[in-house]
Amino acid sequence: MNLSEPLVIRHFTGLSRLNFGVDNGFYPLGSCTMKYNPKVCEEMARLEGFSLLHPLQPLQSVQGALRLMYELEKMLCEICGFARFSLQPAAGAHGELTGMMIVQAYFKKKGESRTKVLVPDLAHGTNPASVSMCGFEAVEVKSDSSGNTDLEDLRAKMDENVAGIMITNPNTLGLFDQNIADVCRIVHEKGGLVYGDGANMNALLGICKPKDLGIDVMHLNLHKTFSTPHGGGGPGSGPVGVVEKLVQFLPLPLVEKNGDKYAFEFGGENSIGKMRSFYGNFGVMVKAFTYLRAIGSDGLKQVAENAVLNANYLLSRLRKHYHLPFDRVCMHEFVLSDKGFPNNVTTNDIAKRLLDYGFHPPMVYFPLIVKGAIMIEPTETESKETLDRFADAMVKIKEEAAENPELVKTSPHSMPVRRLDAVKAARQPDLRWKE
Repeated sequence: MNLSEPLVIRHFTGLSRLNFGVDNGFYPLGSCTMKYNPKVCEEMARLEGFSLLHPLQPLQSVQGALRLMYELEKMLCEICGFARFSLQPAAGAHGELTGMMIVQAYFKKKGESRTKVLVPDLAHGTNPASVSMCGFEAVEVKSDSSGNTDLEDLRAKMDENVAGIMITNPNTLGLFDQNIADVCRIVHEKGGLVYGDGANMNALLGICKPKDLGIDVMHLNLHKTFSTPHGGGGPGSGPVGVVEKLVQFLPLPLVEKNGDKYAFEFGGENSIGKMRSFYGNFGVMVKAFTYLRAIGSDGLKQVAENAVLNANYLLSRLRKHYHLPFDRVCMHEFVLSDKGFPNNVTTNDIAKRLLDYGFHPPMVYFPLIVKGAIMIEPTETESKETLDRFADAMVKIKEEAAENPELVKTSPHSMPVRRLDAVKAARQPDLRWKE
């Protein structure tokens, strides 16, 4: 069949309007920091001097790119307190793997054969996988009634056979672990290392340096915290920072400055080796560099302050209407649940009904320690008016659940398709092309 250009353009333009993203609506996806990304960062990444580079060009022809990488690393070190960063890892989980390989290399050089790594039940879900891929056994550490790491459980499980702990702080409840200093001390006393999952760094920028808490190695998500659109399959970037004693194990090359020239440093016999082809996702680095230079240190602190303020404002609006399993001041996100919801309306029903109100649903059913969890992260880029509209919708859904439960249980009603079988879609995807 032959189609005219206008018909083709209208078809695909119509499809594009069905997409949802942070540029056209509120995206309160807890744990993922789906915030608005300034378009100036995209413009800088598209500059021909960056976008048309080839990674095998002579060093003298890419001095600007090398300088950007060098200065970006220095800024990340200042933000986190670490001695050096590798920019190679391609995303957060890749950064986790890199960090655990560094931990593995550290103990190998010391001649110690440690076989276990502790993972709190409020850590991110990829942490146990990163542990296992490095040949360690993942051992769960429980949380206490306040949403902190349970110190008694930690003491019972931390011994000389444990390489360290992977801890997410703020944790997946959106709470700052009040025991973090004690956690690091207990692990260090047994010779272990503390890995920090930096996916929630948006709440700490300019306020708290992870190294000062006792963290030894940590990844950041440039695609969450430092202004690259997050989602849609990438690209991402998960730089890994370390304290001084772990620098020798970082992936190579690192960028070094000699006088007014920049070059790659490939030396170092203890390096874990390359973690990615060439030098990492350079375009994401350009966006992060632009973002940091644009907002400066004061702006960075304001990001965290506003993210925490927005989350607590939204929490204050919803706490009377939804069950709050951990009733504390939150950081950048918080977790509600469907406990006590009328007429057996579930978290899944609430999420689907939100689509009818024009909002992307929050993260649901995570973390696993909260039954029927609803994890909400408003980020710093949303206005009070947007937060109020979202809160009003959440309150209205609670009312609908009591007065007209079938309306909620059969939602969404305004989407191109009705409720899908998510389990079947995940386990039996039909990817065949249909005429």
